[in-house]
Amino acid sequence: MIRRSLQQAADMIGPDATLSSSDIGEVIIHGVTIDSRKIQPGNLFIPFKGDKTDGHKYVEAAIQNGAAASFWQKDVPNPPEHLPLIFVSDPMTSIQNLAKSYRHELDIKVVGITGSNGKTSTKDITTNLLSLKYKVQKTEGNYNNHLGLPLTVLSLEEDTDVAVLEMGMSGRGEIDFLTKLAEPDVVVITNIGESHLQDLGSREGIAEAKLEILNGLKKQGRIVYFGDEPLLAERIPTFDKPDAAICSFGLEDKNSLYPFEIEESSTGSKFKINKSDKEFSLPILGKHNILNALAAMLVADYFDISYEKMDEGFQNLKLTNMRMELLEGQGGLKVINDAYNASPTSMRAAINVLQSLPGFKHKVLVLGDMLELGPDEATFHYEIGEEIDAAAIDYVFTFGELGKHIAQGAKTVFANERVQSFLDKSELIQELKKVVDGETAVLVKASRGMRLEEVVKALQ
Repeated sequence: MIRRSLQQAADMIGPDATLSSSDIGEVIIHGVTIDSRKIQPGNLFIPFKGDKTDGHKYVEAAIQNGAAASFWQKDVPNPPEHLPLIFVSDPMTSIQNLAKSYRHELDIKVVGITGSNGKTSTKDITTNLLSLKYKVQKTEGNYNNHLGLPLTVLSLEEDTDVAVLEMGMSGRGEIDFLTKLAEPDVVVITNIGESHLQDLGSREGIAEAKLEILNGLKKQGRIVYFGDEPLLAERIPTFDKPDAAICSFGLEDKNSLYPFEIEESSTGSKFKINKSDKEFSLPILGKHNILNALAAMLVADYFDISYEKMDEGFQNLKLTNMRMELLEGQGGLKVINDAYNASPTSMRAAINVLQSLPGFKHKVLVLGDMLELGPDEATFHYEIGEEIDAAAIDYVFTFGELGKHIAQGAKTVFANERVQSFLDKSELIQELKKVVDGETAVLVKASRGMRLEEVVKALQ
């Protein structure tokens, strides 16, 4: 993580940054934090002035707990005179400037990953593959926005070889900012789904926003994208990056990298690719995760890791929590926890995993609201319901106001008693427990705001 003197940090931020006194310039900061409860010795504390609280109230406590210094927003009155402070006009802009300067000082390669679905899983798989040869750091948790990405950059060790950075967005211009800060050597676009239709209006609008990641790509970089998506396949070859190597992945054989002889099981998948004679074993569920693995393989290839060696990087792979996480429930019940987020694309993929999963006598879906889908949200939910295979699934339980539309769609193909809709989570859990046993697999999926991990915990 960043280790600089306060004077060096102020210089990296720019002329707006000034020290509270001339005798603190040699004080060394070691890392940054925005949470006064998580101070580590030597941290630079970054307080933010919000609508509900003001981080400046915690500056003194942060330094008492071991922080070396703190930002102080210039228009906030009564700065403590006895503490080491860096005065800035805007803490957000200043931490972004500090991160950009630090990124320029690092001798490091960067992988930038965006997409409507699969960003985090692709990040995790890519990190495993690159770790076969390099020291790698990745975005932790959901630190993938205008604040999270600078914090991630500032957490990078100076001897790190490769940083794998996730880039999220909710509107235009956000990924443009992130990619220009990170300046990636490789960019990955996992897919174009329906998330953020509420803000961007159409899948075409989403594609344009995701393509902003190309704006920060360094010269002689590599573009990795989902080639089965026409919105990407039509746009990327015409993008103004003539020196970039363009590689696509997908299920279709027109792509640079594609799989065949796919064999799915209750523990993962096996597959072959067109670039190697080797059979690969991926210990995570779902054909969509094979696609995420293909994207990661194209990144690893850029870093001179052979395809034959990559299967080693799949071993002991563990995705970030609540992404197709197979858990043991009560009495031998199996629960697939995919409750971190949801869109129609990812919902369909997860349902298909459960429908095709061998080895279970009973299968149950627990599906909640998919958020931020715009004016057609009810239709998206209804279509999910009516597409469920009633021959493969025993029961459908839904949660939330939008979940009602999934239930309505499901009732067009299921007998009514096999579909139940709830607005009370405790009632859902109570009824769900009546229909599951040790021979049952349950998929739990919804947008993060629905907190369906509470259902998962109740089944364990």
